[in-house]
Amino acid sequence: MLNYIAGFVGAGNMGGIIASAVAKSVGKNNVAVCCSTPKSTAQAAEKAGCCSATMQEVCKSKYVFLGIKPQMASPVLPDVANYIKGSKDESIVVSMLAGTSIESLREFCDTDRVIRIMPNTPASVGEGVTLVCASDAVTKDELQSFCELISATGKTDIIDEKLFDVATALCGCGPAFVYMFLEALADGAVKCGLPRDKACEYAALTVLGASKLALLSDKHTSELKDAVCSPGGSTIEGVLCLEKEGLRPAVMDAVFASYEKSKQLGKK
Repeated sequence: MLNYIAGFVGAGNMGGIIASAVAKSVGKNNVAVCCSTPKSTAQAAEKAGCCSATMQEVCKSKYVFLGIKPQMASPVLPDVANYIKGSKDESIVVSMLAGTSIESLREFCDTDRVIRIMPNTPASVGEGVTLVCASDAVTKDELQSFCELISATGKTDIIDEKLFDVATALCGCGPAFVYMFLEALADGAVKCGLPRDKACEYAALTVLGASKLALLSDKHTSELKDAVCSPGGSTIEGVLCLEKEGLRPAVMDAVFASYEKSKQLGKK
């Protein structure tokens, strides 16, 4: 008999966000977390609004989430494999380990029933993107039920595993790049005399609105950009500055660097 609907082995920043969302969906008594120490486990459970448990108890869940770092796979996953032995036909291992393939997870955890996900931090406000792929041993109905389980985090998208590393570089790492851009936008406005609180608010709202328009419009982003640039106006002057400073190649290089690192993490 399974103890929980969702159990989390590791509930740090991202794992805690998912645990909190799932607990709100299915009730706090159906979700449990286990961290490296009893103290950190209790703190994570309180923050996520769910139960604290031992690793052995957590591994007797319908969905066993791996919220650990890729570097912790070798020392931690053999214990996970041992604890889920008796429930392998019922439990599904759900991995958040960057760069770690389904095949590697099957070997580490000694189970064919594996789902691989990559959420991002906007999931904490229900506006995240969670990438999903699964082994053949997970049925379509089970995968659909899982996506419904984490739907409170935002959009879930089932993709081919071969696209996972690059999509992770965009969706998983991308928020950090956006925050840097937001900070730079606000700093520029502060330099020109706008109060800091107003600059930060206006920058965030501007990016939010521009993103929503990009999603809802049938126009390409280049067309949306052109619509803001009046001939001889202030916007095109700023665009020229960004082009001279290399905004596009810098962003492209950042995504590529994150992609390469994601692949390296999976090889360790």
